[in-house]
Amino acid sequence: MQKEIISSSTPWYKTRVSSTLGIEYPIIQGPLGGLSTQRLTAIVSNFGGLGSFGAHGLSPSGIKDVISEIRELTTKPFAINLWVSTEDEGARASGKEEFVRSLKHLAGHIEALGGTLPDHKPYVPVRFEDQVRVLLDAKIPIFSFIAGIPPKEILDECRTRGILTIGTATTAAEAMVLDQAGVSVIVASGFEAGGHRGSFLLPAEDSLTGTFSLTPQVVDAVSAPVVAAGGIADARGIVAAFALGAEGVQIGTAFLVSEDSGASVHHRNALLSRKAQRTSLTKGFTGRLARGVHNQLIEELNRPGVDILPYPLQRMLVRSLVVPAEKAGRTELLQLWAGQSASLVQQSDAKTLLRTLISETTAVADPVVDWNRERRCKRSR
Repeated sequence: MQKEIISSSTPWYKTRVSSTLGIEYPIIQGPLGGLSTQRLTAIVSNFGGLGSFGAHGLSPSGIKDVISEIRELTTKPFAINLWVSTEDEGARASGKEEFVRSLKHLAGHIEALGGTLPDHKPYVPVRFEDQVRVLLDAKIPIFSFIAGIPPKEILDECRTRGILTIGTATTAAEAMVLDQAGVSVIVASGFEAGGHRGSFLLPAEDSLTGTFSLTPQVVDAVSAPVVAAGGIADARGIVAAFALGAEGVQIGTAFLVSEDSGASVHHRNALLSRKAQRTSLTKGFTGRLARGVHNQLIEELNRPGVDILPYPLQRMLVRSLVVPAEKAGRTELLQLWAGQSASLVQQSDAKTLLRTLISETTAVADPVVDWNRERRCKRSR
């Protein structure tokens, strides 16, 4: 399939990503999972980027409310993000015995903070099919997803309803499968990214490719426009991503320090301190591999022999510690989601961040973008 080529005389931000998604600047705000807010989503979209809301932890009725609230704040395109895979193997079979074994690693902290030890409760799954039905019925502008590929009938219905799709790949092989499925845009998510790894063909531990290596591999392997994600926090990262062939970027951690995000004061302060200079991967927070600021909780949960429940059971269990730790300001016991470039972020509101990213990128990006447009042109002949 021949790729559309945009003239080298156009500005750096006029790419297939911006034209496909109907936005002015090819900057996607990362979905941020449980730290999303309707306000942040709308601010980014109103500015000309793509605001995103991570809704995987919400019930269908909760998702419906979020969509309505975002639409009250913006008429511009926005994305709702879901996880195709909503649970790990063993989640439904895990019982009280496994729960008790995992709780013992957290119980001392919970009690010391004055929290209440949780009781074992039967697992009630949230079905992806029920969540995505809300998105389809609401005819949202853009549906983004990680941790798999929706069934063909869902993607077909998205096309019928005029809903654009953004799939996430952590390997070139995953990107090719997404491309074959006909998604509108592909995010190449390097292992530097904060939060969860969205791998789905191989285990996340076997899919840890850095953004610098992953992006050009994906660009060369697919026809869809590519967005680079992971470790991008300033204009230097944007220019580097475009030099690697990307036509857009996705930025998450840099938006977390904004008061418009759902991050707590303790989380934001940690990102702006020297604590954020080291991040680590762990399964201990939720049961799935994810990156956050290295702290005592990560060290304890990463120790050999610690019992970790399948996702999302571990996530619900750790919540019993996070709530009292948040009240006590104990950042060493919190889930401080962050990417590897967290130490580059600066205190700013979302609008100021976007203005800075665009102005500083504009100052240096056009020669890099022109070179890549010429390269794509030669490859498509």
